[in-house]
Amino acid sequence: MAEVTTKQAARGKFRIRHRGRGAQVGIYLGKLLRMFIYQNDWKVLPMAALIAALVGMVVHRRFFINMEGTLMGSFAIVCVCIWNGCFNSIQVICRERDVIKREHRSGMHISSYICAHMIYQALLCLGQTLVTLYVTSIVGVQYPKEGIVFSTFSLDFAISLFLITYASDMLSLWISALAHSTTAAMTIMPFVLIFQLVFSGGMLTLPDWTKPLTQFTVSNPGLKVIAAQADTNHRPYATIASMVNRMRDNEIGGTVTVGQVIDLLEDTSNPTVSELRETEVTEGMKLGELIDAAAVSPAVLEERDHEITVKATVGQVLDLLGEDRVKAFLEEKAALANYNADYARTAPHVVGYWAHLITFVFLFALLAMITLEFIDKDKR
Repeated sequence: MAEVTTKQAARGKFRIRHRGRGAQVGIYLGKLLRMFIYQNDWKVLPMAALIAALVGMVVHRRFFINMEGTLMGSFAIVCVCIWNGCFNSIQVICRERDVIKREHRSGMHISSYICAHMIYQALLCLGQTLVTLYVTSIVGVQYPKEGIVFSTFSLDFAISLFLITYASDMLSLWISALAHSTTAAMTIMPFVLIFQLVFSGGMLTLPDWTKPLTQFTVSNPGLKVIAAQADTNHRPYATIASMVNRMRDNEIGGTVTVGQVIDLLEDTSNPTVSELRETEVTEGMKLGELIDAAAVSPAVLEERDHEITVKATVGQVLDLLGEDRVKAFLEEKAALANYNADYARTAPHVVGYWAHLITFVFLFALLAMITLEFIDKDKR
């Protein structure tokens, strides 16, 4: 009888040790939540707030204001997300590799272990996303109101930040599964970050042969989705205005004929000239009417071939034509020249980039799972 009881007790212990996959997910998730509280894993949230504050203070003057500032701000926000995600999980597996090996031999399901990490890391990334949005708005980043996929921009933007952070997190989880020590993981991490940032495909001009590599980075769809949501293509190209300001004292000149001047002032297809022609010279008479009348006068017709030497500064020309009008015209043309179809502000683009990031999430999680399945063969 005692022997039977012993066997039943042994079978009972065996069943507890080899719980189902779902039950093991709950067990390991509880363990991770306790580590969040008692092993100071919560520090990733104030760290995310600090990084977001520093970046927000740098980019808020130009983010969502002009094309260059918006693209730079998009890249900076992507860097924040990648940094947060990578350092969430870079050590979580390798620091307890011996424990995982022992528990795997005792009946632990690797799939349950990875699923628990996916849930836990998703919660961390969600917290970091909310912190980043809140802190950047506090330091002065002016986010738009209207969204593309959903009604509010904040929700669209939060989804993008979360997916970039989460995909980076799962990438680091896989690296943590590959590395056999925390030292090895932290040695690999800088190379991963550099690869992500250099091959984002947005800020640096890459040789043609390297461009396919951008499709294997989290930063590439991340930058594209942020730039698309920020409507980068339709922001003014502010570098033109600053360049014109620096050229105000530069002298310009040349020889033109009276006929060339008249033809220029009659060109209504030119937006700047057309607006200039609408200027009222006297009550009831516009400059365009005066130019048209002068153009057909016999005196002007006789002098059409007469050459005039013009000398002026850029500033004087701007004052004559209207500095604000000229700058607005040049900024618009420069923005059209720098148009990037990947940054088009459309729902299909945004959803497509989200799908790309989601693919990365599950791909890296699967690779981490496959890697850990061979942990028993690890002899080091």
